[in-house]
Formats: sequence, structure tokens, C-alpha cells
Amino acid sequence: SLFESVNLFLSLFSSGGGSKSKGAKSAPLIEYMKPAVTNTVGPALGILALKNIPYSSQVLVKSCKLVPVMIMGTIFGKKRYSLKEYLCVALICLGLVVFSLKKSAAANKKLSEPNLVTGYALVAVNLAFDGFTNAYQDKINTTYKATSSLDMMCWMNFFTGSFLSIYMFGATGVGAELVGFLMAHPASVADVLGFCLCGALGQLFIFLTINKFGALTLTLVTTTRKFFSIFISSVFMGSTLVGQQWVGVALLFAGLLWNMQIKSASKKAPKKAD
Repeated sequence: SLFESVNLFLSLFSSGGGSKSKGAKSAPLIEYMKPAVTNTVGPALGILALKNIPYSSQVLVKSCKLVPVMIMGTIFGKKRYSLKEYLCVALICLGLVVFSLKKSAAANKKLSEPNLVTGYALVAVNLAFDGFTNAYQDKINTTYKATSSLDMMCWMNFFTGSFLSIYMFGATGVGAELVGFLMAHPASVADVLGFCLCGALGQLFIFLTINKFGALTLTLVTTTRKFFSIFISSVFMGSTLVGQQWVGVALLFAGLLWNMQIKSASKKAPKKAD
């Protein structure tokens, strides 16, 4: 919730810099509530999944975000994708299946409640919610042309922060525990604020990418980053992967790189005259 508050402050502080098209309308605030709900619940489910599956498994499954983004984009954004793009998705899913069929005993020993079915189910719901969030953000940008990336960031974080605050300080005692911890350890306040500030600045670029290039491009960028998360986790943090799982990782990211190549080629191709 503190992270969302810092995001909101930066968004409001910078909100005067966006350019508005003449005659275009900005999205009404009610439009942000639907994606804000899934944006609130989805990441929480992803964190809960870490009790049941290793971090590398969670990252790999979330790398398949391209799949729900395409599905939700077809449903809500009326988008159409080529056969090659569907083949990319099939390759990504194959990589995920190959990865998931092999268990790593060394990694499972570190889990508090190892349960592959529960873990993967939680991440799958997280993915579906993320797909809806990104697809609906695309729909808002397409429908309301005057909506800037800062508008999107401001109101998404406003509603997400509001929902989290209600949960933390109203429905549960988590918020009071957080305040108590910060008061008992005042030195940690600087670390928390630094974390929130870095996350908020990072989100400026995330929402700018969604606004200028769309949710699918953002997914490809963040998924590429996740490959390095898996690599660093495996090599430096002791999250052990076995040979078959590395094959699954290779297949999944081959599909992602192929998709990136398709997108790049389509942008360079000359547009046909009407």
C-alpha cells in the first residue's frame, strides 16, 4: 500500500506533462476499477504460490503471460493474431510442460508447503488476472485516446492502493503489524521508502510502454527480464534446476524470441495502400 501511495504521488506530481489530442476524451475513473481489482488480487496469489513451488518455477510460469494477454486481447480488444504467433504460443506451452514434468528435489526441500498442483494453480490464476489487466488497459488506451500513461498509472495505483488499504487496515490487522514493525525498526523505513521509490519510477516506464506500444510489447520486455531472473536464481541463489527443466526454459524462451522477431518484422514491413 505504501508502494502504491508513492506511485500515486509521482503520478499526480507529473500529471501536467501529458499531451492531449483535441476532441479526444480521457477514460472515466470507473473504467480503472476493473483492472485495478485484478491488479490487486493477481500479484498476491503469485506470492502465495511461492510457498508451494520454487521461485524459478513461478517465474517461468509467469513468463507465459503472453498466452493470457493474447486470449484476453482477442476477447476484450477484438484483436487478431497470425498463425506464426499461435505457433509461438504452442512452443511456449510445450516448454512449460517439459519444465513442469520434472521435479527438482533440491529446490522442493526449501519450500514451506510444497504442493505443485496448488502452486501452479495459484500462478495460473495470477496469469489470467494479469492478462485481463493488460488487455483492459489496452482497451482503455484504444477507446479513450486522450488517456496518457500518467493517467493510467495514477488511477490504477489509486484504486489498487485503496483496495489494499481496505484489506490491510479494515479487513485484517496486517496494516497495524506493518506500522508496528516500522516503529520497532525505524532504520527499515529508509529501505522501504527506497524500494517503493524505485518501484514507482520503474512503473513510469511500464505504463509509458503500455501507452505507446501496447501490452504485448510490455509482456515481451518483462519476460526477457524473467529469463535472467531464472538464471541468477539458479546460479547465484541456489535454486537448483535439472537438465530437463533447462530444456523447458530453452523452448519457452525460443518461442518468446521468435514472437519478438515476428513483431519486429511486421513493423518493418511496408503497409499496403488502400
